[in-house]
Amino acid sequence: MLPFLAAITWNVDPIIHSFGPWTVFGHELGPIVLRWYGLFFMLPFVLGTFILTHIYRSERVSPQWVDVITIYMLIGTIVGARLGHVLFYEPEILKEQGFLELFKVWHGGLASHGATIGILLACWLFARKNKFDYLWVLDRIVIVVALGGACIRTGNLMNSEIVGRPTDVPWAFIFPRDTEHLIAGTAVPRHPTQIYEALFCIFLLVLLYSMWNRTKDRTPRGQLFGLFVVLLFIQRFLGEFLKENQVAFENGNLLNQGQKLSIPLILIGIWVLWRAGKDPKNPYGYAPRDLGKEGDPQPLPDASAASSRP
Repeated sequence: MLPFLAAITWNVDPIIHSFGPWTVFGHELGPIVLRWYGLFFMLPFVLGTFILTHIYRSERVSPQWVDVITIYMLIGTIVGARLGHVLFYEPEILKEQGFLELFKVWHGGLASHGATIGILLACWLFARKNKFDYLWVLDRIVIVVALGGACIRTGNLMNSEIVGRPTDVPWAFIFPRDTEHLIAGTAVPRHPTQIYEALFCIFLLVLLYSMWNRTKDRTPRGQLFGLFVVLLFIQRFLGEFLKENQVAFENGNLLNQGQKLSIPLILIGIWVLWRAGKDPKNPYGYAPRDLGKEGDPQPLPDASAASSRP
């Protein structure tokens, strides 16, 4: 292995700033902590609204719908990610600390596979209530989700978590703050797997947006969603071979939990991609085309009247 000086030492404080502690009615409360992870978690919801607004407006769909689906996405992502972590990685928490622990997201523990399920459910509820085609919604939302994936992995980097296995590559990172994976009491050079995944998500963002920009409202129904799921979770499956296991029960297994959860999603993505645009009655999906003639959004119509197809 190369000398440690050949690696990059990553010792960034995960806390941006602490406000407090505070005293309220004579009771001392803990400080309000602003963390890099929280900032990068919320960033795609802010930036994503600009991307999705452009996409919706380009397809004559009112950008007012963006505010609605963003709320669905925010709730689905947080709830799904927390439930996924507890159910897939630490189910013993329910026995030890009770059912309410599921909702204590501030205790840490968010799983990307759980977030995926939460997003799929949130988009289905949004589409069903507002008369959008489900795959039309997913084909556009995955462009924003790719941005979210890049931001989340950057947040993991700022937390010095989800580290890679030891390596001697010249771009290896040493994570002094990661005390769970010391070797002989020492932090050693490791694969910066957070950066690998963030860069791959940026690649997906560029790829998916470029494909949508060529076809827009004539994008084959399910094409972008299917491609996103297949590529993302193949990368996730292969990338896990470079990562340290997240929980103890994964040690000694041929495949870890992340790889096992990725397999059915890859298969679903392949099936959706194979059938993309093949429905002769609905090859491109549909959405409410509720922009005015001058391109200005009109008040949101009643959902029952908002299902006109292109």
